[in-house]
Amino acid sequence: MTVILILLLIFIAWLAIDFFFGRLKHLNSVSKRNYPLRHANWQLFTDGQELYNHLFEDISNAKHHVHILFYIVKNDLISNDFLNLLKKKAEEGVKVRLLLDRVGSYRISRKEVRQLRESGVHFSFSNKPRFPFIFYTLNYRNHRKITVIDGNIGYFGGFNIGKEYLGHDPYLGYWQDFHLKIHGDGVQDLQSEFMSDWGKATNEHLHGESVYFPKLEQGPLPLRFLPTDGAFIKDLLIDLIKNSKSEILIGTPYFIPGYEMLQVILAARKRGVNVKILVPYKADHPFVKEAAFPYFKVMLKAGCQIYRYTNGFYHGKIILIDNELCDFGTANFDKRSFFINDELNCFIRDPAFIEKIRSEFLIDVFHRSEKLTTKKYEKRPFLQRGKEFFSSLISDLL
Repeated sequence: MTVILILLLIFIAWLAIDFFFGRLKHLNSVSKRNYPLRHANWQLFTDGQELYNHLFEDISNAKHHVHILFYIVKNDLISNDFLNLLKKKAEEGVKVRLLLDRVGSYRISRKEVRQLRESGVHFSFSNKPRFPFIFYTLNYRNHRKITVIDGNIGYFGGFNIGKEYLGHDPYLGYWQDFHLKIHGDGVQDLQSEFMSDWGKATNEHLHGESVYFPKLEQGPLPLRFLPTDGAFIKDLLIDLIKNSKSEILIGTPYFIPGYEMLQVILAARKRGVNVKILVPYKADHPFVKEAAFPYFKVMLKAGCQIYRYTNGFYHGKIILIDNELCDFGTANFDKRSFFINDELNCFIRDPAFIEKIRSEFLIDVFHRSEKLTTKKYEKRPFLQRGKEFFSSLISDLL
């Protein structure tokens, strides 16, 4: 028993040392990337089937190149349709590059990778676990979702590729999420982000090739892309919340903000800002649901309103401040997105877009969710309370 305990302590110490120095190396290698204000044509998707219909059609119509980055592509019927479409386009002579997160897309088999490459698809995994900091790099994920077609059509947002995003998972049910298609101005920044991640994964650097950056027309939607590589986003969000005057709306599948962010939200509430949080009722990963409850206790006491989505699974990632600014993209409101993952968000200040997002949010809140009250909070099962304690211990990695 003593030997086992010693070995366990050594293992825990190794994990801590690996994570600390891996994180230190990571922070020394990243820097902020700033994109200018763009003006895009846009279309918002909240339904997976509608998104896939448009995405697959645009890929089918590609003439020169298709660049795609996803966190997750599953091994199921819709994923196979997606991969077969990419093979078909590559065989037609279209330059297809596909970049998938190594951990998120672990279901992709070696056989499938070989078939993709044999068909002419340029394929690579992103953010592969590496020595000497194997534990840290195992947790360092590329959570961005980017599609660029012929340099003038772009997609990004919260959807990945798999049957659950169509609502076909019998446990999760309908999948509520957000994805944005842009056309024209702004696509060049999605292209640059893809190329940065592609270059890091493959050492093939494409930024200097003008064929991938056609002249683009401007549209009505002003937006500014914000890529983050496990750093910077928390401080930006803190500044937004500190400057809020009347309303903060947060939709997220995982609410694990950490102590500093929690204090900023509570301070906003104390000065009279209305705070609404929308999270899923169901969980798609172990312990993430329970990890939110210690934060809920103090927030309910402060008068924040917390709603749990009951119409399936909520995976949207939006922050609305004072009905004037929308933070939209791939980052969850949790410590993993703040401190580890590669993410891509954008800031949008446009009345029409904000009104559409806000309307969707409030419909989800008032018609597809139940409100968490202090009474309901106090009645949660004893087993869940035990899970909450354990979840708090590992919340940095959830």
